[in-house]
Amino acid sequence: MANATDRIQGKRLTRRNFVLGTAAASAALMPGTVLAQNALSDLLQAPSRGNWDDQFDTRGTNVRQVASNSPTLSSNTVASMQAAMANYQQIVQMGGWPMVPDGQPMRLGVQSPAVVALRQRLAISGDLPASAGASQAFDTYVDAAVKRFQARHGLPADGVASTYTYKAMNVPADLRLGQLQTNITRIESKLGELADRFVMVNIPAASIEAVENGQVVQRHTAIVGKVDRQTPILNSKITNLNLNPYWHAPASIVRRDIIPLMQKDPTYLERNSIRIFDGSGNEIPPQSIDWNTDEAVKYLLRQDPGKINAMASVKINFPNPHAVYMHDTPQQSLFSELLRFESSGCVRVQNVRDLIVWIARDVPGWDRQRIEQVIASRQREDINLTTTIPVYFSYFTAWATDPSVVQFRDDIYQRDGAQQLAMTDVNATAYAANEQNPYARGEDGY
Repeated sequence: MANATDRIQGKRLTRRNFVLGTAAASAALMPGTVLAQNALSDLLQAPSRGNWDDQFDTRGTNVRQVASNSPTLSSNTVASMQAAMANYQQIVQMGGWPMVPDGQPMRLGVQSPAVVALRQRLAISGDLPASAGASQAFDTYVDAAVKRFQARHGLPADGVASTYTYKAMNVPADLRLGQLQTNITRIESKLGELADRFVMVNIPAASIEAVENGQVVQRHTAIVGKVDRQTPILNSKITNLNLNPYWHAPASIVRRDIIPLMQKDPTYLERNSIRIFDGSGNEIPPQSIDWNTDEAVKYLLRQDPGKINAMASVKINFPNPHAVYMHDTPQQSLFSELLRFESSGCVRVQNVRDLIVWIARDVPGWDRQRIEQVIASRQREDINLTTTIPVYFSYFTAWATDPSVVQFRDDIYQRDGAQQLAMTDVNATAYAANEQNPYARGEDGY
């Protein structure tokens, strides 16, 4: 999912006027498209089309955001999704949207017949304002519409239509409708258990919401599990925070990562402040272990607190059968990656100190200043919560907190039932290329 970030711009005009006024021009630009234009006109004039027409403001001084402070887990989301599904059902019944030619990248200033199909695609999904016209020019209206589309699909909204934008655009409308149907069921199943304050991790979006009194008060970018080391779906309650935590390597990482690294570089553990202990708590020198076998798996490998610790400043604990948790990471650059499926199952949190201040705010003596002081000291200390906070690890690939702003994400773990909803070829390439030191990339303990 390469080219894309978004700010939404668009004038308040109706798309019906655009279609009716430009169908003939479009047909002249792209021979053989008269029937397609007629179908598009019928679709956008349909009485059951919904109220998408006046959702645009492309004036640069009044930018509409795709993001919302409405929680993904809420009854309002269900109502918005139901309205969106009605619109998508209409799109499907009228033949869906056109395929966008995915040959060359398109951006502001490009002149190409492919821009006409791009305009049609964006108009049908509600991303293009009605006054945009049907020329072959990739103008500022198309630029704003592409950015809006990209933001709705979790792509960097840079306005460049390229590989990942084309992939998302060319998912058929019936599959998108099915995706909404699948995910509304997932969301509805969670609503009965929500508290006033909770944390929700959305795995496909690699994002986190801290919710209070029906509003998102914090959003955090996350890094979640790889396809072969998936972050589990779970419900639990946050019980305590470890400041400057030790990191204990699980047997899976010792076997898959540490042993091969020690075979290549016998100084690896020492350089990364990882020590070995036996069952009695006695420290074992690395030289005494046969690294050509799995002998190391029977010992405890523990990384000391510090800047290079795999969990960095904090670990967020909640009981669960998967031994996963949320934590900081020394590798902050990973949060800027488009594909943030890099962990071994645990969830890394960007700007995690903002989150833990919110989590611990009702614990006497633990304000931001105290937390920062302890972290700076590099000394181990725990914060036990007086009131636990629910945490939900969820799998939502489609949702809408506004009927006109439908969000879709890659079905990274292929749970939605359609191959085209998961960009497996892209992910496989990304994971195969990531053969780095697991601690250099902030490997967690799952």
